[in-house]
Amino acid sequence: MPQGWLVLLAMVFGLLVGIGFTAVVVIAHRRGQRAVAVVSTSVPQGVDEVIDALESVGVVLDGSATVVKASSGALTFGLVWNQALVHRELLELVDQVRRTGETITREVHLSRGPFGDANLRVLVRVARLGTRYVLLLAEDRTEAHRLEEVRRDFLANVSHELKTPIGAVSLLAEALEASADEPAEVQRFAKRLTVEADRLSRLTQEIIELSRLQSGNTLQNAERVEIDAVIAQAVDRNRVGAAAHRISLVTGGDAGAEVYGDENMLITAVHNLVVNAIQYSSDGTRVGVGVSRADGVVEIAVTDQGPGIPDAERDRVFERFFRLDTARSRDTGGTGLGLSIVKHIVQNHGGDVRVWSQPGRGSTFTIRLPEMAATGSTTEGAASRRLASQTKGATP
Repeated sequence: MPQGWLVLLAMVFGLLVGIGFTAVVVIAHRRGQRAVAVVSTSVPQGVDEVIDALESVGVVLDGSATVVKASSGALTFGLVWNQALVHRELLELVDQVRRTGETITREVHLSRGPFGDANLRVLVRVARLGTRYVLLLAEDRTEAHRLEEVRRDFLANVSHELKTPIGAVSLLAEALEASADEPAEVQRFAKRLTVEADRLSRLTQEIIELSRLQSGNTLQNAERVEIDAVIAQAVDRNRVGAAAHRISLVTGGDAGAEVYGDENMLITAVHNLVVNAIQYSSDGTRVGVGVSRADGVVEIAVTDQGPGIPDAERDRVFERFFRLDTARSRDTGGTGLGLSIVKHIVQNHGGDVRVWSQPGRGSTFTIRLPEMAATGSTTEGAASRRLASQTKGATP
């Protein structure tokens, strides 16, 4: 073969070898980039911003279940500590998604912390995020479940509370018919029938009243109200009941306070607090009703010398049908709606109601209302507009 051809073949062979080597280098470089991407601790682009913007729980975990990104909500609820998920239930969901690749949506119960029995009800959604990461999102459903339980309890309690007097009326009516020839028995059953009828009437009226208070703005005919007159009428309504148990009703405090609202509603609110105080007071004690004014706020405090309210029950006293002492309430004809009505009346007037209590030392319920201190139509109009704005979005 001529020498020129040999030289040409050598050049071609060298070129092919160079191209092959370059291709091998490029492939190796790309594989290296993919390997680096797999072991990288940074989350996919844009995920950081999304997690930071979340108000709820958002967590990104790598292949070793290490938290590489967590929202403020995850930290607030105590779900993440030291770059790890705290709760075993969540770790199990993450492991399951990593094994199967399938997205999981589940509601779980989580403890709020290492101490106590308080729990969170959380709706969790776990899914893969790329080839390496797992995304965990969670929504706190604790309050929603609490409200649903309150609704169910309300319906159950309404049915139960109505069933008791209705059943009693039915039985007493049968007893009256059977005792027609016995005047003494007829009289005894008639008195009991009147008591049960009154209880049924009172319960029905309070359910209607509570529903009306929750239906929207009930202060369509609001006007200037003198607190002294409200307290005087509320106390007068309870003098007979208090005297029957030798309970003294004492009033005092700042005179001349005025608010803008519905006088009859405010009388009902104070009346219910006084009734509650008498109901839970021992014979021969005292119930006080005092008024104070400061910084544009009128406070009406009703204090008793009863057994007090345990700490665990204090937040529930304004719930519908909640009773501290069921036996005492039934003996006095209590419905369990009085304090709930107080709360809604006060809220509709742009105020709030609070309770202080200590077991063995009695309780104090305090209504706080915005004071209407100035006179004149201009001020009244301003107060009316302010009150309307406060009550327009009131939550039932």
